[in-house]
Amino acid sequence: MKQIDTKDAVGHVLCHDITRIVKDVVKDTPFRKGHVVTEDDIPVLLSLGKTHLYVWENDDTKYHENEAAEILYEICKNDHMERTQVREGKIELLAGCDGVFTVDVGRLEDINSIDEIMIATRHNYSAVRKGDKLIGTRVIPLVIDKQRMEEARAAAGDMPLACLHPYRPLKCGIVTTGNEVYTGRIKDTFTPVIEDKLKLYGLSVCGHKICDDDITQITSAILELKACGADMIVCTGGMSVDPDDRTPGAIKATGARIVTYGAPVLPGAMFLLAYMDDGTPVMGLPGCVMYSKATVFDLILPRIAAGIKVTKRDIVKLGCGGLCLGCDSCHYPQCSFGKGC
Repeated sequence: MKQIDTKDAVGHVLCHDITRIVKDVVKDTPFRKGHVVTEDDIPVLLSLGKTHLYVWENDDTKYHENEAAEILYEICKNDHMERTQVREGKIELLAGCDGVFTVDVGRLEDINSIDEIMIATRHNYSAVRKGDKLIGTRVIPLVIDKQRMEEARAAAGDMPLACLHPYRPLKCGIVTTGNEVYTGRIKDTFTPVIEDKLKLYGLSVCGHKICDDDITQITSAILELKACGADMIVCTGGMSVDPDDRTPGAIKATGARIVTYGAPVLPGAMFLLAYMDDGTPVMGLPGCVMYSKATVFDLILPRIAAGIKVTKRDIVKLGCGGLCLGCDSCHYPQCSFGKGC
Protein backbone atom coordinates (compact mmCIF):
# COMPACT_ATOMS: atom_id res chain seq x y z
CA MET A 1 0.00 0.00 0.00
CA LYS A 2 1.27 3.46 -0.84
CA GLN A 3 -0.03 7.00 -0.50
CA ILE A 4 -0.49 9.13 -3.62
CA ASP A 5 -2.06 12.48 -4.44
CA THR A 6 -5.70 12.08 -5.41
CA LYS A 7 -5.18 14.06 -8.61
CA ASP A 8 -2.67 11.38 -9.68
CA ALA A 9 -4.89 8.42 -8.77
CA VAL A 10 -6.48 7.67 -12.16
CA GLY A 11 -5.99 3.97 -12.96
CA HIS A 12 -4.95 3.00 -9.43
CA VAL A 13 -6.81 0.46 -7.29
CA LEU A 14 -8.19 1.62 -3.94
CA CYS A 15 -7.18 -0.58 -1.02
CA HIS A 16 -9.86 0.72 1.36
CA ASP A 17 -13.49 1.81 1.36
CA ILE A 18 -14.24 5.54 1.38
CA THR A 19 -17.24 6.63 3.44
CA ARG A 20 -19.44 9.67 2.91
CA ILE A 21 -21.28 11.05 5.95
CA VAL A 22 -23.70 13.96 5.92
CA LYS A 23 -25.29 14.34 9.36
CA ASP A 24 -28.97 13.33 9.41
CA VAL A 25 -28.89 12.90 5.62
CA VAL A 26 -26.70 10.06 4.42
CA LYS A 27 -24.01 7.58 5.37
CA ASP A 28 -22.83 5.45 2.49
CA THR A 29 -19.72 4.13 0.78
CA PRO A 30 -19.45 5.59 -2.73
CA PHE A 31 -16.03 4.00 -3.29
CA ARG A 32 -15.22 0.44 -2.33
CA LYS A 33 -11.97 -1.40 -1.89
CA GLY A 34 -10.82 -2.63 -5.30
CA HIS A 35 -12.38 0.28 -7.22
CA VAL A 36 -10.26 1.52 -10.13
CA VAL A 37 -10.18 5.30 -9.97
CA THR A 38 -11.43 7.14 -13.07
CA GLU A 39 -11.06 10.76 -14.21
CA ASP A 40 -14.67 11.47 -13.20
CA ASP A 41 -13.98 10.19 -9.67
CA ILE A 42 -11.35 12.82 -8.89
CA PRO A 43 -13.66 15.81 -8.14
CA VAL A 44 -15.96 13.56 -6.09
CA LEU A 45 -13.04 12.27 -4.02
CA LEU A 46 -11.75 15.80 -3.47
CA SER A 47 -15.22 16.92 -2.34
CA LEU A 48 -15.06 14.20 0.33
CA GLY A 49 -11.86 15.69 1.68
CA LYS A 50 -9.63 13.04 0.15
CA THR A 51 -6.56 14.95 -1.04
CA HIS A 52 -4.52 11.76 -0.69
CA LEU A 53 -5.42 8.13 -1.29
CA TYR A 54 -3.97 4.79 -0.34
CA VAL A 55 -3.62 2.47 -3.29
CA TRP A 56 -2.71 -1.15 -3.17
CA GLU A 57 0.93 -2.15 -3.19
CA ASN A 58 1.49 -5.77 -2.28
CA ASP A 59 3.54 -6.37 0.88
CA ASP A 60 4.08 -9.88 2.27
CA THR A 61 4.60 -8.60 5.82
CA LYS A 62 1.16 -7.03 6.30
CA TYR A 63 -2.54 -7.79 6.05
CA HIS A 64 -5.14 -5.46 4.65
CA GLU A 65 -7.86 -4.62 7.23
CA ASN A 66 -10.36 -6.89 5.44
CA GLU A 67 -7.97 -9.82 5.49
CA ALA A 68 -7.31 -9.24 9.19
CA ALA A 69 -11.05 -9.06 9.90
CA GLU A 70 -11.45 -12.52 8.40
CA ILE A 71 -8.85 -13.84 10.85
CA LEU A 72 -10.69 -12.31 13.81
CA TYR A 73 -13.90 -13.87 12.51
CA GLU A 74 -12.23 -17.28 12.44
CA ILE A 75 -11.15 -16.77 16.06
CA CYS A 76 -14.71 -16.00 17.16
CA LYS A 77 -17.00 -18.13 15.01
CA ASN A 78 -18.84 -21.13 16.37
CA ASP A 79 -21.95 -23.19 15.73
CA HIS A 80 -25.30 -21.37 15.45
CA MET A 81 -23.63 -18.10 14.44
CA GLU A 82 -23.96 -16.23 11.15
CA ARG A 83 -21.75 -13.49 9.76
CA THR A 84 -22.02 -10.28 7.84
CA GLN A 85 -19.94 -9.47 4.82
CA VAL A 86 -16.68 -7.71 5.57
CA ARG A 87 -17.04 -3.94 5.22
CA GLU A 88 -14.45 -1.32 6.06
CA GLY A 89 -12.47 -3.95 7.93
CA LYS A 90 -15.44 -4.99 10.11
CA ILE A 91 -17.29 -8.30 10.45
CA GLU A 92 -20.21 -8.88 12.80
CA LEU A 93 -21.47 -12.23 14.05
CA LEU A 94 -25.21 -12.73 14.49
CA ALA A 95 -27.29 -15.29 16.34
CA GLY A 96 -28.50 -18.07 14.06
CA CYS A 97 -31.09 -19.18 16.64
CA ASP A 98 -32.54 -18.25 20.03
CA GLY A 99 -30.24 -19.09 22.91
CA VAL A 100 -27.70 -17.93 25.48
CA PHE A 101 -24.47 -16.27 24.39
CA THR A 102 -21.28 -16.97 26.31
CA VAL A 103 -17.74 -15.69 25.81
CA ASP A 104 -14.40 -16.60 27.38
CA VAL A 105 -13.77 -13.25 29.05
CA GLY A 106 -10.15 -14.02 29.93
CA ARG A 107 -9.16 -14.82 26.35
CA LEU A 108 -11.19 -11.88 25.07
CA GLU A 109 -9.20 -9.54 27.33
CA ASP A 110 -5.93 -11.13 26.19
CA ILE A 111 -6.79 -10.47 22.54
CA ASN A 112 -7.95 -6.91 23.20
CA SER A 113 -4.68 -6.25 25.02
CA ILE A 114 -2.87 -6.60 21.69
CA ASP A 115 -2.38 -3.21 20.05
CA GLU A 116 -4.41 -2.37 16.92
CA ILE A 117 -6.93 -5.21 17.42
CA MET A 118 -10.44 -5.17 18.91
CA ILE A 119 -13.28 -7.60 19.49
CA ALA A 120 -16.47 -6.32 21.12
CA THR A 121 -19.17 -8.70 22.37
CA ARG A 122 -22.45 -8.81 24.22
CA HIS A 123 -22.35 -9.45 27.94
CA ASN A 124 -21.57 -12.98 28.99
CA TYR A 125 -24.70 -15.13 29.43
CA SER A 126 -26.90 -12.79 27.40
CA ALA A 127 -30.24 -14.27 26.35
CA VAL A 128 -30.55 -13.56 22.61
CA ARG A 129 -32.97 -14.05 19.75
CA LYS A 130 -32.21 -15.16 16.21
CA GLY A 131 -30.67 -12.29 14.26
CA ASP A 132 -29.33 -10.43 17.31
CA LYS A 133 -25.80 -9.05 17.08
CA LEU A 134 -23.32 -11.05 19.15
CA ILE A 135 -19.81 -9.90 18.23
CA GLY A 136 -18.12 -7.13 16.27
CA THR A 137 -14.51 -7.36 15.10
CA ARG A 138 -11.98 -5.17 13.35
CA VAL A 139 -8.38 -4.03 13.34
CA ILE A 140 -7.69 -0.35 13.98
CA PRO A 141 -5.28 0.58 11.14
CA LEU A 142 -5.81 0.10 7.43
CA VAL A 143 -3.01 -2.47 7.32
CA ILE A 144 -1.57 -4.50 10.17
CA ASP A 145 1.58 -6.57 10.66
CA LYS A 146 1.01 -10.27 10.08
CA GLN A 147 2.96 -10.98 13.26
CA ARG A 148 0.36 -9.08 15.28
CA MET A 149 -2.41 -11.26 13.91
CA GLU A 150 -0.39 -14.33 14.83
CA GLU A 151 -0.31 -12.99 18.39
CA ALA A 152 -4.09 -12.80 18.30
CA ARG A 153 -4.33 -16.38 17.09
CA ALA A 154 -2.01 -17.53 19.87
CA ALA A 155 -4.03 -15.65 22.52
CA ALA A 156 -7.25 -17.19 21.22
CA GLY A 157 -5.96 -20.75 21.33
CA ASP A 158 -7.60 -23.70 19.62
CA MET A 159 -11.17 -23.20 20.87
CA PRO A 160 -13.69 -20.67 19.53
CA LEU A 161 -13.79 -17.53 21.65
CA ALA A 162 -17.58 -17.55 22.06
CA CYS A 163 -20.54 -19.92 22.01
CA LEU A 164 -24.28 -19.73 21.37
CA HIS A 165 -26.20 -22.34 23.36
CA PRO A 166 -29.62 -23.02 21.76
CA TYR A 167 -32.65 -23.38 24.00
CA ARG A 168 -33.81 -26.96 24.48
CA PRO A 169 -37.47 -28.09 24.51
CA LEU A 170 -37.48 -28.89 28.22
CA LYS A 171 -40.51 -30.02 30.22
CA CYS A 172 -41.01 -28.30 33.54
CA GLY A 173 -42.81 -29.57 36.63
CA ILE A 174 -44.26 -26.95 39.00
CA VAL A 175 -44.80 -27.48 42.72
CA THR A 176 -46.94 -24.84 44.42
CA THR A 177 -46.59 -24.80 48.20
CA GLY A 178 -48.55 -23.01 50.89
CA ASN A 179 -51.45 -23.90 53.15
CA GLU A 180 -53.45 -20.90 51.96
CA VAL A 181 -53.38 -22.09 48.33
CA TYR A 182 -53.71 -25.79 49.20
CA THR A 183 -56.92 -25.18 51.16
CA GLY A 184 -58.33 -22.84 48.51
CA ARG A 185 -58.41 -19.77 50.73
CA ILE A 186 -56.54 -17.80 48.07
CA LYS A 187 -56.12 -18.24 44.33
CA ASP A 188 -52.80 -19.46 42.92
CA THR A 189 -51.48 -16.41 41.09
CA PHE A 190 -47.85 -17.61 41.03
CA THR A 191 -48.15 -20.46 38.53
CA PRO A 192 -49.42 -18.30 35.61
CA VAL A 193 -46.38 -16.05 36.03
CA ILE A 194 -44.05 -19.04 35.82
CA GLU A 195 -45.86 -20.42 32.78
CA ASP A 196 -45.46 -17.09 30.94
CA LYS A 197 -41.74 -16.97 31.70
CA LEU A 198 -41.25 -20.57 30.55
CA LYS A 199 -42.92 -19.81 27.20
CA LEU A 200 -40.31 -17.14 26.47
CA TYR A 201 -37.73 -19.91 26.06
CA GLY A 202 -39.90 -22.57 24.45
CA LEU A 203 -40.40 -24.56 27.66
CA SER A 204 -43.59 -26.44 28.50
CA VAL A 205 -45.32 -27.50 31.72
CA CYS A 206 -45.62 -31.27 32.13
CA GLY A 207 -47.23 -31.32 35.56
CA HIS A 208 -48.43 -29.14 38.43
CA LYS A 209 -48.91 -30.15 42.06
CA ILE A 210 -50.25 -28.04 44.94
CA CYS A 211 -48.96 -28.94 48.40
CA ASP A 212 -49.54 -28.02 52.01
CA ASP A 213 -46.61 -26.71 54.07
CA ASP A 214 -45.43 -30.24 54.72
CA ILE A 215 -41.91 -31.45 53.91
CA THR A 216 -43.00 -35.02 53.13
CA GLN A 217 -45.77 -33.88 50.79
CA ILE A 218 -43.54 -31.38 48.96
CA THR A 219 -40.73 -33.94 48.64
CA SER A 220 -43.13 -36.52 47.20
CA ALA A 221 -44.51 -34.00 44.71
CA ILE A 222 -41.01 -33.19 43.42
CA LEU A 223 -40.11 -36.85 43.03
CA GLU A 224 -43.42 -37.68 41.32
CA LEU A 225 -42.91 -34.90 38.76
CA LYS A 226 -39.40 -36.16 38.13
CA ALA A 227 -40.72 -39.71 37.63
CA CYS A 228 -43.28 -38.39 35.15
CA GLY A 229 -40.51 -36.98 32.92
CA ALA A 230 -39.87 -33.44 34.14
CA ASP A 231 -36.54 -32.08 32.85
CA MET A 232 -36.60 -29.32 35.46
CA ILE A 233 -38.67 -28.59 38.54
CA VAL A 234 -39.72 -25.24 39.97
CA CYS A 235 -41.09 -24.85 43.50
CA THR A 236 -42.99 -21.69 44.34
CA GLY A 237 -43.61 -20.41 47.85
CA GLY A 238 -42.26 -21.44 51.23
CA MET A 239 -38.79 -19.99 50.66
CA SER A 240 -38.42 -17.53 53.55
CA VAL A 241 -36.95 -18.10 57.02
CA ASP A 242 -40.44 -18.44 58.54
CA PRO A 243 -40.65 -21.76 60.48
CA ASP A 244 -43.70 -22.72 58.42
CA ASP A 245 -41.76 -22.44 55.15
CA ARG A 246 -40.56 -25.95 54.35
CA THR A 247 -39.61 -25.87 50.65
CA PRO A 248 -35.79 -25.75 51.07
CA GLY A 249 -35.87 -28.73 53.43
CA ALA A 250 -38.13 -30.65 51.06
CA ILE A 251 -35.81 -30.05 48.10
CA LYS A 252 -32.86 -31.26 50.15
CA ALA A 253 -34.86 -34.33 51.23
CA THR A 254 -35.19 -35.45 47.60
CA GLY A 255 -31.45 -36.11 47.61
CA ALA A 256 -30.74 -33.18 45.30
CA ARG A 257 -27.40 -31.43 45.78
CA ILE A 258 -27.92 -27.85 46.93
CA VAL A 259 -25.81 -25.42 44.88
CA THR A 260 -27.01 -22.39 46.80
CA TYR A 261 -29.75 -21.26 49.12
CA GLY A 262 -29.48 -17.51 48.76
CA ALA A 263 -28.21 -15.31 45.92
CA PRO A 264 -26.55 -11.85 45.85
CA VAL A 265 -29.44 -10.50 43.79
CA LEU A 266 -32.30 -8.15 44.66
CA PRO A 267 -35.06 -9.03 44.04
CA GLY A 268 -34.46 -12.73 44.61
CA ALA A 269 -32.12 -13.15 47.59
CA MET A 270 -33.96 -16.26 48.88
CA PHE A 271 -33.48 -18.19 45.62
CA LEU A 272 -32.48 -21.86 45.85
CA LEU A 273 -30.83 -23.98 43.15
CA ALA A 274 -30.16 -27.70 43.39
CA TYR A 275 -29.38 -30.56 41.01
CA MET A 276 -30.51 -34.17 41.19
CA ASP A 277 -27.99 -36.94 40.54
CA ASP A 278 -28.90 -37.07 36.85
CA GLY A 279 -28.47 -33.31 36.44
CA THR A 280 -32.14 -32.33 36.68
CA PRO A 281 -32.28 -28.77 38.10
CA VAL A 282 -34.64 -27.98 40.97
CA MET A 283 -35.31 -24.34 41.85
CA GLY A 284 -37.02 -22.80 44.84
CA LEU A 285 -38.44 -19.40 43.93
CA PRO A 286 -39.05 -16.59 46.43
CA GLY A 287 -42.30 -14.66 46.33
CA CYS A 288 -40.79 -11.67 44.52
CA VAL A 289 -40.80 -13.69 41.28
CA MET A 290 -44.59 -13.45 41.32
CA TYR A 291 -44.80 -9.65 41.34
CA SER A 292 -41.44 -8.24 40.15
CA LYS A 293 -40.84 -8.16 36.40
CA ALA A 294 -37.11 -8.93 36.72
CA THR A 295 -35.61 -11.13 39.43
CA VAL A 296 -32.87 -13.72 39.90
CA PHE A 297 -35.17 -16.25 38.15
CA ASP A 298 -34.97 -14.22 34.94
CA LEU A 299 -31.17 -14.36 35.12
CA ILE A 300 -30.95 -18.10 35.74
CA LEU A 301 -33.84 -19.49 33.68
CA PRO A 302 -32.25 -18.80 30.24
CA ARG A 303 -29.12 -20.70 31.28
CA ILE A 304 -31.17 -23.67 32.47
CA ALA A 305 -33.20 -23.59 29.23
CA ALA A 306 -29.97 -23.65 27.22
CA GLY A 307 -28.56 -26.60 29.16
CA ILE A 308 -25.82 -24.59 30.89
CA LYS A 309 -24.87 -25.98 34.32
CA VAL A 310 -24.96 -23.20 36.93
CA THR A 311 -22.34 -23.30 39.68
CA LYS A 312 -22.02 -21.59 43.02
CA ARG A 313 -19.39 -19.32 41.47
CA ASP A 314 -21.84 -18.33 38.72
CA ILE A 315 -24.34 -17.29 41.40
CA VAL A 316 -21.68 -15.34 43.30
CA LYS A 317 -20.76 -13.39 40.15
CA LEU A 318 -24.33 -12.12 39.87
CA GLY A 319 -23.68 -9.75 42.78
CA CYS A 320 -22.02 -7.20 40.48
CA GLY A 321 -25.02 -5.86 38.57
CA GLY A 322 -27.47 -7.86 40.64
CA LEU A 323 -29.20 -4.86 42.21
CA CYS A 324 -32.43 -3.94 40.44
CA LEU A 325 -32.96 -0.18 40.59
CA GLY A 326 -36.72 -0.52 40.74
CA CYS A 327 -37.43 1.93 37.91
CA ASP A 328 -40.99 3.23 37.67
CA SER A 329 -41.12 1.79 34.16
CA CYS A 330 -39.17 -1.47 33.95
CA HIS A 331 -36.73 -1.64 31.02
CA TYR A 332 -35.41 -5.14 31.61
CA PRO A 333 -33.51 -6.62 29.81
CA GLN A 334 -32.40 -3.28 28.33
CA CYS A 335 -30.79 -2.19 31.60
CA SER A 336 -27.83 -2.97 33.85
CA PHE A 337 -29.63 -5.58 35.97
CA GLY A 338 -27.77 -8.88 35.88
CA LYS A 339 -25.23 -7.73 33.30
CA GLY A 340 -22.20 -8.29 35.55
CA CYS A 341 -18.88 -6.49 35.65
